[in-house]
Amino acid sequence: MVKLTLDLIARGTSGYTKKKRDESMQQYLRRLTHLYLEDRSIDDVGEDISMCRNLTVLYLYDNQLNKIPSLHHNMNLTMLYLQNNDISRIENLSPLTRLQKLYLGGNCITVLEGLDKMDKLQELHVENQRLPPGEKLLFDPRSLKGIAMSLQVLNVSGNGLDSVRDMIGLRNISQFMANDNELSDMKDLAHNFGNWPYLWRLELMGNPVCHKAKYRDRIIVMAKTLEVLDGKEITETSRQFLRKWHANKETQKKKRDEIYQRSAYADLGDGLHRSAELPPVKDPARPVKSSQIPGYMMPGLMMKGLPRKQFDELLARTTTMDPASREKQQTPVKAKSGVLRSKTIVMT
Repeated sequence: MVKLTLDLIARGTSGYTKKKRDESMQQYLRRLTHLYLEDRSIDDVGEDISMCRNLTVLYLYDNQLNKIPSLHHNMNLTMLYLQNNDISRIENLSPLTRLQKLYLGGNCITVLEGLDKMDKLQELHVENQRLPPGEKLLFDPRSLKGIAMSLQVLNVSGNGLDSVRDMIGLRNISQFMANDNELSDMKDLAHNFGNWPYLWRLELMGNPVCHKAKYRDRIIVMAKTLEVLDGKEITETSRQFLRKWHANKETQKKKRDEIYQRSAYADLGDGLHRSAELPPVKDPARPVKSSQIPGYMMPGLMMKGLPRKQFDELLARTTTMDPASREKQQTPVKAKSGVLRSKTIVMT
């Protein structure tokens, strides 16, 4: 365990800011603007750093800090480097209202929070957090709102992200690094590009979306202000070519849609014309009145037809007849010629 002491502070300065012989330690510390305290195994910053009132840049990366130190006496800080420590929460930053660059990559942060008062922050680096298996970095809406108008550079690489919708409100983003995540939806990216009018650098290597057909071409067409994609410069010639290709593709698609619509309308018109020539179809769900029942056709008289009134009378007599009577109705008798003939019983 190493605690930050005055001796470590004095050794953490550049050759241009060495202590003068006639200068007190307090005067010397007040004069410091940069401190280089990286890779010192520091796990406790302590209170001595509060004497560095004019400190603007503080390097504390590659140490063993488990939390962001309280720096409320160092209100002039504009750059703070805290990468590769054991920090699990973003806190103690509210007094640093002049902070412009914050480096927190390689820690154990699970939620991007505590930045709601950082309205001067221009760069935020939170890449490669050591997250629990299966989890992804989360974003506090209040923090995103607090840095929405000032943030220009954001690095969220290696944090298990499957969407960037939460960051759509960062309208002044010019550089966005999101390598090695789980981004796969091209439409999700396009939605953000439409709200990032100043984006000129984009890094997406190591995401599933990179394996989609014509990935680079589609990104260049969607992000109209982009100049560098995945570390490769986008030439103006290639940009113009891809824009013309996309415009031509959209024109052809529009023509196909118009042809399809005209064909659909023509088919609909033909269908209406044919249906006008067909007899009306009765609705089976609609009850039919007895007075509306059309004439019936006897099975044996399909060609001649039978008036409805006669058929109804015959049907009524038949249904009221007992089975024995119906058996007698057709009694076969033998004619003298030996041919069986039907004896018709006349019903009264």
